[in-house]
Amino acid sequence: MLVTMKEILGDAKEKKYAVGAFNVPNLESIQAVISAAEELGVPVIIQHAEVHENLISMQEIGPIMLDYAKRASVPVCVHLDHGASFDLCVQAIRLGFTSVMYDASAKSYEENFEETKEMVKIAHAAGVSVEAELGHIFTSAVGGGEGRGAVGADDFESLEDCYTDPDTAKAFVEGTDVDALAISFGTTHGVYLTEPKLDLNRITEIKNKIDIPFVMHGGSGVSDEDFKTSIQNGITKINYYTYSSMAGGNKVREFINAAGDEKVFFHDIIAAGKEAMKENVKAAMKVFASSILD
Repeated sequence: MLVTMKEILGDAKEKKYAVGAFNVPNLESIQAVISAAEELGVPVIIQHAEVHENLISMQEIGPIMLDYAKRASVPVCVHLDHGASFDLCVQAIRLGFTSVMYDASAKSYEENFEETKEMVKIAHAAGVSVEAELGHIFTSAVGGGEGRGAVGADDFESLEDCYTDPDTAKAFVEGTDVDALAISFGTTHGVYLTEPKLDLNRITEIKNKIDIPFVMHGGSGVSDEDFKTSIQNGITKINYYTYSSMAGGNKVREFINAAGDEKVFFHDIIAAGKEAMKENVKAAMKVFASSILD
């Protein structure tokens, strides 16, 4: 069932759970994520990231994502993740995506505000939800996938310079009318090289200013306990990709090593990797939606 992000996150906000948002740069990823969501009976967001245009274009993968979403037995939002290009966001809307993230967080606050406000006007006119980002999400040197290189706390004079400011977030949301806001509180895109230092109270501080769905980027590698606390504090969408992709890759390596000198068929490799991704995604979903699954 194809739905908007606003619909999915509205229910999650009300019932205090989070919807997993998974990047799906190939058919097997789509199948793994949708199958996991259907088995658990939970809503899900499947995403195409602009940075994955080098793997497959949105024009190619988008229609497949939409087809699987429409035929799914659970609510599915089809979302453009980290759309830094205004044109790509518009293309996603025209393709039938039900949500876009316009990411101008690397620009000045004024540019981010004005450009996001314009994107919201365009998207809302088409019935499409919009996510934006304030603050700076750290990016590891391994599997960060943001196309900006590694970015950590040492790149800023203080953590306050990269974490989302509650008052600024309030002004941004009220002025742009975005449906969801990705906030920075210490998570990292890619593989965690050191234990993350999360400011989980900052989520609550922002929520006390504006009561809209908040998004955690860099969800891979966060402990189950921190996930659950983040959700209780106001996170309703969690982006998760790196560790599920690694699970598939590790399973493929294990499969090939176990085969030894035996013949290895490509379709068997794909099946093994897909099943491992599915199980990893299911485990994450059980944490994100524990309040409605318990």
